[in-house]
Amino acid sequence: MPKLRPETISPVVIYDGFENFAAAMQQGRGTLFLTAHFGAWELCPYAHALYGHPLKFVVRPIDNPLIDGLVNHYRTLSGNKIIEKTNALKEILTTLKHGGAVGILVDQNTTRDAGVFVPFFGIPACTTTSLITIALRTDAAIVPGVLIWDHQLRKHRLRFEPPLELTRSGNPQQDIVDNTALCSRLLEGLVRKHPDQWLWVHRRWKTRPEGEKELY
Repeated sequence: MPKLRPETISPVVIYDGFENFAAAMQQGRGTLFLTAHFGAWELCPYAHALYGHPLKFVVRPIDNPLIDGLVNHYRTLSGNKIIEKTNALKEILTTLKHGGAVGILVDQNTTRDAGVFVPFFGIPACTTTSLITIALRTDAAIVPGVLIWDHQLRKHRLRFEPPLELTRSGNPQQDIVDNTALCSRLLEGLVRKHPDQWLWVHRRWKTRPEGEKELY
């Protein structure tokens, strides 16, 4: 990553569906970049910034502070900025208010108090509600984007899907569940299409509904 520059990124990463991201940004209400541990995921926002579209993304600090500092140094070389997961809401809302973009990973297990159970490959998976809660509160656009290795081109494709059309029924809690399930279905569809590219199988279904036995 440190060797890449704006003038050398295109032989490594190309856009696929950039118009979907551009359309979301043009709305002026901020954009939530729905992403996952897909392909070379660290290269995904890095390349996007080199193409002239830096963003902020939410991360959990790595336990070893020396490695955390090294990794974040690399992550920010192309112009991106880090938002630490703890107490991230204020900075996310400020960024969206000014029309910026924020990346959030949605494919990790979470605790019951921080998520809801929605189907993922036919099994209830405790999934973060932060992305949907923020989108419903701010009216920011949600654009799914992942990095896909293209075996034929021998390049990575930064693929943006069209902005999600969220359900707004007037029942906030149900809207959070329904729209979180929408995100889960979208991610499952990407994984089914490119099963060799999803690399985050680290106990995705660890948290179980009340009374259900552990899977691991």
